[in-house]
Amino acid sequence: MLGKTAGGLFWMFRFLERSENTARLVDAGFRIALTRSMAAEAEWASVVGTAGVRDGYLAKYDEFRAASVVDFLLRDRSNPSSVMSAIDSARSNARLVRTALTREVWEATNECWMAMKEVLRRPVSENDLPDVLATIRRQNALVRGALTGTMLRNDIYNFAHLGTFVERADNTARILDVKYYVLLPSVSFVGSSLDNVQWETILRSVSAQRAYRWLSDGDANPKQIANMIILDQRMPRSLAFCTGQIRENLNLLAANYGVRLACHDQAEAAEQRLLDNSIDTIFENGLHQFLSDFIVSNRALGLRIEQDYRFYG
Repeated sequence: MLGKTAGGLFWMFRFLERSENTARLVDAGFRIALTRSMAAEAEWASVVGTAGVRDGYLAKYDEFRAASVVDFLLRDRSNPSSVMSAIDSARSNARLVRTALTREVWEATNECWMAMKEVLRRPVSENDLPDVLATIRRQNALVRGALTGTMLRNDIYNFAHLGTFVERADNTARILDVKYYVLLPSVSFVGSSLDNVQWETILRSVSAQRAYRWLSDGDANPKQIANMIILDQRMPRSLAFCTGQIRENLNLLAANYGVRLACHDQAEAAEQRLLDNSIDTIFENGLHQFLSDFIVSNRALGLRIEQDYRFYG
């Protein structure tokens, strides 16, 4: 496969995943701000920082008001990570690799783009926000369903999945980092009712609330929740699941092309670092530091994949 085609597939699905996860991050911020109305501006500031767009936001706004943050993260095309910008970029990449996609995948992507243009054509009110965020998640799920149901399991599928899981790993880590980077300014909050409400919000933002109830007694225990989102290989948005999928798809590419590259070893090392950890060790050494290191490592792996498969060569 040409590197340009591989890169188009990789980034098409990265941008689709980014649009959904930006919506999930907004949802987490919205729900947490509701539980901490006296500190809502700080919560929205943490969401902007976690999304990695603080500088861009402050170039346009002086305060972290809910309406401004929501508009910047969902609609603002000057923000390359906004939902609308990400969907535009996903569709552009889909057009670039149109011949590598089934009709169903292309149509689902195009319909996703049209639906986003409709729901985001005007500023989103607080009352409409939950429905808009649900629409974003649903439209992305339709594209994933078309990919899973109609594409050959070949290198096209592998590069699409690599883009999905590199991006998902990054965003899961960022969503979880909202919890301890800003939202727990004092250890006195740990184990409190406020702390538990926030952890439940994090679970909901990664679609893990029901799964957590199946696997636990239902109490919002911080270590159990963090263990599930970080280390549980059964949870499709956990860091362990994402790194496992990255390693698996890279191994399939290695078998298909008959060559191993640096990114294969890097992916295996990243997965092993997770498997060698326990949640107790992670908490003892600092959850925020662990997540920060993971984000840096995952970004480096994404860049290594781009270089090794010559996306721009």
